[in-house]
Amino acid sequence: MPGQVVAYVRVSSEDQHLDRQRASLRDAVGDPDRWFEDRCSGGSTNRPGLDALLAHVREGDEIVVPSMDRLARSVPDLYALVDGLRARGVAVRFLKEGQRFEPGANSSMSRLLLGVLGAVAEFEPSLIRERQAEGIAQAKARGVYQGRSRRLSPEQVIAARERVAGGVPLSRVAREAGVSRSVMNDAVKGRGAYASESEVD
Repeated sequence: MPGQVVAYVRVSSEDQHLDRQRASLRDAVGDPDRWFEDRCSGGSTNRPGLDALLAHVREGDEIVVPSMDRLARSVPDLYALVDGLRARGVAVRFLKEGQRFEPGANSSMSRLLLGVLGAVAEFEPSLIRERQAEGIAQAKARGVYQGRSRRLSPEQVIAARERVAGGVPLSRVAREAGVSRSVMNDAVKGRGAYASESEVD
């Protein structure tokens, strides 16, 4: 009896969407037999969706993931997860990297490839942040940097803080203001584009 095709997708927060990852998986493998998802950081392997996936898969199954950084955010975690699954007879396939790691004994070449690709996935976010910082510094030097735009006025920020302090859920306040939960969270806590608003009260 052939094993199942099991999909795993992850975003870092509740207000992010999984649609793009789901679409890429369907394009590659059709409709998987089972879906597992997480809406939390990949910095830890202690995730409810991942735990459920690990408990579900059996020998002969294949796990399909959009990219390595969706499964793990560090090379040691990636090694531990993939090696553990392969030892159980489960294949792991990463779409972005175009690699499928077969079950069974680990060859030196496959472990090297996993480590190199995992290191690239781990390094990529840092490289993006570095490029953003360089771009901002150059824009400031030219006098054209405007900073992050604010979608809420100071009056809206004050009103939002009062509502949240009064017990209204942050998600509801954000929805009624027409902004994402993360934007409203920054505004209420005086972070990011709203850092200077922290003393408005």
